[in-house]
Amino acid sequence: MKTYLVTGVAGFVGSRLAAMILERGDAVVGIDSLEDGEGAILREHRLQDLLPWPRFRFHRMNILDFQALDDLMARERFQAVFHLAAKAGVRQSLVDPWTYLRVNADGTLNVLEAMRRNGGTRMILASTSSLYAGLPLPFSEDAAVNTPISPYAASKKAAEAMAYTYHHQYGISVAILRYFTVFGPSGRPDMAPFRFIESVRQGLPVVVHGDGGQTRDFTFVDDICRGTLQAEALGGYQIVNLGGGKEPVSIRQFLEWIEELVGRRAIVRHEPSHEADMRETMADIRKARELMDWSPRVDVRQGLVATVGWHLRRLPAWRIAS
Repeated sequence: MKTYLVTGVAGFVGSRLAAMILERGDAVVGIDSLEDGEGAILREHRLQDLLPWPRFRFHRMNILDFQALDDLMARERFQAVFHLAAKAGVRQSLVDPWTYLRVNADGTLNVLEAMRRNGGTRMILASTSSLYAGLPLPFSEDAAVNTPISPYAASKKAAEAMAYTYHHQYGISVAILRYFTVFGPSGRPDMAPFRFIESVRQGLPVVVHGDGGQTRDFTFVDDICRGTLQAEALGGYQIVNLGGGKEPVSIRQFLEWIEELVGRRAIVRHEPSHEADMRETMADIRKARELMDWSPRVDVRQGLVATVGWHLRRLPAWRIAS
């Protein structure tokens, strides 16, 4: 049995990743600050699903607390570190860029330095397709991502760069995974899939920024987690896209599928596009196929069936901020 550290274990992707590690028979030590405003309720909900596992241990910990990280890694020996703890959200990063830089850049440095001091050899780092803003489609890992248009993207670029430094100087193997619009059950409440489903379900206005023709390379959470687990086998320093890899889906089409699955028409309220939003995203996933034999198995509509089902079965009506 192997033991893994998962940072951000109560997050959307982190909690599902931890469950998949436990389901295959390995052990997880999970850390999370559980500080996420309105989303804290959902973090507690996800954590409660993990706590019954005997091979799961949880520490409430902020990755900005270097001493706590260092002490944990001095006590434990991890097969690998899945570093998913981050401050997410493009638009909010324009409001509070300082927190994004601290958590995503300084926090990643803390994890890397604690690994270096205590013999850690392998990190899988969650990054973002937001780095590709303004570049030609489909987005390839070879693109020079030097023009981030949000503090969130800039902070994740800083995390990637620091990870390379620790690979180069100290031999830590790093797999950087750029996720493309992850959705699924228990998703982030600030993201469109969660907000759209809850708004339609409750008969509330659905806020659509722009004309709805913008497209996203939606990727189901189980596919993201499967690829994240497979990335453990990568050596050296690799950057790999994890995305749908097919024809991106428009926001308008996505909402129409939600209407069909919920059984209710949406009350759509259009607002201007946000300056930090990307018009289109589309992943080139050839590298994931070649290096990891990975491609998504769940198409967008299949994933929506599971996601809407979770909302209707398990989630009480969620307050949607205006």
